Amino acid sequence: MKKYDIFLFDADGTLYDYNKAETHALQTTFEFYGFDYSENVRLKYREINAEVWHRYEHGEITKDELKTVRFVRLFGELSINCNADEFSENYMFELGKCSFLIDGALEICREIVSHGKQLFIVTNGVVATQDARIEHSPLEEYISAHFISEVIGHQKPKAEYFEHVFSHMPQAAKDKILIVGDSLSADIAGGKNVDIDTCWFNEHRIENHTKIMPTYEIHGLDELHKFV
Repeated sequence: MKKYDIFLFDADGTLYDYNKAETHALQTTFEFYGFDYSENVRLKYREINAEVWHRYEHGEITKDELKTVRFVRLFGELSINCNADEFSENYMFELGKCSFLIDGALEICREIVSHGKQLFIVTNGVVATQDARIEHSPLEEYISAHFISEVIGHQKPKAEYFEHVFSHMPQAAKDKILIVGDSLSADIAGGKNVDIDTCWFNEHRIENHTKIMPTYEIHGLDELHKFV
């Protein structure tokens, strides 16, 4: 089995349990404003958020627009009268306190570092939120650096994003770099755009109906041991 020296990990949905964090932060913020919260609210938000992030990844909207557009749309569907900018700030503050991990995340990060390899986080997430979550996470001591699209000025899957990452980490042959992520459109497509091997973390065994084909597919982070 091929071994790698550098691992690029997506954050949300790969190392961090974003679904759990999102649910907690959304419910907490709704209750803070005195709004009714239900599973239907979470499902509506998740659908809208996915669509808005897709537009961001394709360069159709800015990160600042993303932060509020999703709540403008949600409040419109729920007939809620609320300042979306203010709500978004409070929501992201709550999200930043949520560092729930995916099963096996801590163990694989420890193993990578114990073998003298390095790992980096590559994320399209919001700066303040991601910085806070990483800082409060037990993974922090194992992460060499994290790269956030909002700071770089380009987002995954753009090649410019990854070229920036490469220029700010130890030089390594591309065949020694592996990107691991749960998003075919951002992580796997991004890795393919810069000719590095890709590993799709498909925890929920979703069928791939796209033309984006990863080098590997795993269903649990413990499957990464063979690449270390």
